Amino acid sequence: MGFRFSIRLQLMVLSLFLFTIPYLGYNYVWELEQYLRNGQEQTMIGTARAVATALHERPALFDSQSAYLQDVRPGTDLYAPPIPSPIRLDGELNDWQQVGELMSEYGSDEVIEYYNAYKGEPTSLSFKHMVGRYGQFLYAMFEVNDDVLLWRQPNSLSVETGDHLLIGLETPQGELARYVVAPYESGWVNAYKLSDNTATIRAIENALSIQGRWQETATGYNIELRFPLSMTTGGLAFSIVDVDDTVSRLKQYAIGTANTNQLSELGTVITPSPEIERILAGLKYADSRVWVVDKHKRVLARAGDIQSATGIKVDEKEAPLNSIWHWIESEWLLPIYYQILTRPPSDFVDELDDAYALAGQDLGTALNGQPDSLWRLSPDNKAIILSAAYPIFIEGNVMGAVIVEQTTNGIRTLRNRALEQLFHVILAVMTIGTLGLLLFATRISNRIRSLRDNTEAVIDDNGKIIGTMPISNQRDEIGDLSRSFADVLSRLQQYNSYLENMASRLSHELRTPIAVVKSSLDMLTHVSDADQQAVFVERAQSGVNRLSSILNSMSEATRLEQAIAQEEMASFNIVEVIKGCVDGYRHAYAQRQWKFATTYNSMMVYGSAELVAQLFDKVISNAVDFSQDSDEILIALEKRDKHAVLTVSNPGPLLPKGMKNQLTQSMVSVRKENDVQHGAHSPHLGLGLYIANMIATFHKGHLSLYDREDETGVIVKIDFPL
Repeated sequence: MGFRFSIRLQLMVLSLFLFTIPYLGYNYVWELEQYLRNGQEQTMIGTARAVATALHERPALFDSQSAYLQDVRPGTDLYAPPIPSPIRLDGELNDWQQVGELMSEYGSDEVIEYYNAYKGEPTSLSFKHMVGRYGQFLYAMFEVNDDVLLWRQPNSLSVETGDHLLIGLETPQGELARYVVAPYESGWVNAYKLSDNTATIRAIENALSIQGRWQETATGYNIELRFPLSMTTGGLAFSIVDVDDTVSRLKQYAIGTANTNQLSELGTVITPSPEIERILAGLKYADSRVWVVDKHKRVLARAGDIQSATGIKVDEKEAPLNSIWHWIESEWLLPIYYQILTRPPSDFVDELDDAYALAGQDLGTALNGQPDSLWRLSPDNKAIILSAAYPIFIEGNVMGAVIVEQTTNGIRTLRNRALEQLFHVILAVMTIGTLGLLLFATRISNRIRSLRDNTEAVIDDNGKIIGTMPISNQRDEIGDLSRSFADVLSRLQQYNSYLENMASRLSHELRTPIAVVKSSLDMLTHVSDADQQAVFVERAQSGVNRLSSILNSMSEATRLEQAIAQEEMASFNIVEVIKGCVDGYRHAYAQRQWKFATTYNSMMVYGSAELVAQLFDKVISNAVDFSQDSDEILIALEKRDKHAVLTVSNPGPLLPKGMKNQLTQSMVSVRKENDVQHGAHSPHLGLGLYIANMIATFHKGHLSLYDREDETGVIVKIDFPL
């Protein structure tokens, strides 16, 4: 047997379309997330704009020198980030590890000046250097690699006889101030202020405000210094002078950030603005991380923590204690859901955690005067970070930018929460829907099988109907089909009964004329008188005529169908046709009483007058056969709703129960000998009403039979469209 595609399997396949529900729901939530992200992006741009508005046209917030530089000279223009805690001046440099990524290296490429014809010789000194700010102090560190550490000679007033550090500052009065650190040994150091004559290096007084420690190491030495920020307005330079010859004590070269002897060549140092930090202080509660940078992308201030800047706050769900549903959800459903979904990370790598200079397309666009936003992934690909930048204007020029950052963790949590609830509903709908469809398909299949079994049970192996089908009370298509089957089987049973009785009916109808013919032929062989022979020949001819009449009745329907197909159609007055027929019946059936009633003289019907007369003959023949002598046959013709309605009512037996709609079918007859009062010698093969109905249908009309309301007879109604 081939593969059986049952109804249950078909409905199961159709139920697969239920899987489009989670797909559409999933896409809907993703689209909603995109709208939320767009809203978050616009909100952050608005936040950046609001912060920038508070900083517009306030030049005092920006360093007077460094912020206005057109170009930043790496290694010369210094950035002093805020230091979380004060530096311990011990020469160990451990406290600088928090900001160690900002250290710059200086070597032979950063030689400021050569001394005593040393130019061209390879340098043996290099160092790492950076500055930082804590409170109102500036800190500086130097990690120096030097093959020969030569200390200043004891009791020597000259500061040039050993390795030393030169410092150049621009004072608040706009003048150059020079300082030198030249220790005799490792330990605590203070600086000396140098004379204003830049041609010489002569210490004139102690500068106790510059203090620190010079510590010898295995590879050279470390220097840590501290001095007040108020000593400079931003101009600053450092240089280390190397002295290696223990005999001559001559200087060889100076490596540093800039020339400490020229005010115009000093570098600038920028420190985060305390005033801007105070402005941003309240934003640390705004669920965002906010940066303020100058036009060289160096950080002036920041507030907030990106780890907690989730954008949208979503309250955690509180699960009821001892909840079975919570256990099912957490142990079974959510692990399945999160094969598709991703949880927002509780912690992720932030590459800008200790950043003191920023970069990015959004920042570049903002520094060009236009706000912008940027989406990026964290280095570990766990978090999506959104940043929005807005320019800060002073006198029409962009002096910096505000950058606001948030993660999408809040949106992702909200999305996951929505998808969890959506998946719960979809899972319930799909489970209930699939089970419902399965049960529905099983019920339909069982009902169809029951209908099949009931149908097979009422028909035996020889095709004989041996019982009746149970009638279903269900008011659906299968119930209607069951009732139709029962009705069809009932009609087939009646038809089979008619066919079974037809043999006896034909035998009865044929026996008499055959006997007449046989007896007449037998008598012809025994008589010689011509008159008697003529009598027997006439009797035989009568029997043959009756046989011919029976055969003609059986073939009448076929001939009529052919005649109808060739009949010409025309409009005729049906009143005249019926009235003429009734006049003829009064003479042909004089023993009956005829009554014709109509109020119309003319009703035009499109069709064939001869066929309508033949239809009327068949109906009248039935009325005569089922009535008695002196009975009144009523004929009426009236107009109803653009139809000509012809009714023939005769007294007699009522219609057989269950056969009202079958009597107009071919070869269906329920005549009994005691029902038929006329025409006992005429054969009845059940074709009269069938032919009449055929003619009515040809004229687009309808023939129907009813019992009289007083149950004394039968009414035949034929309606023709006008």
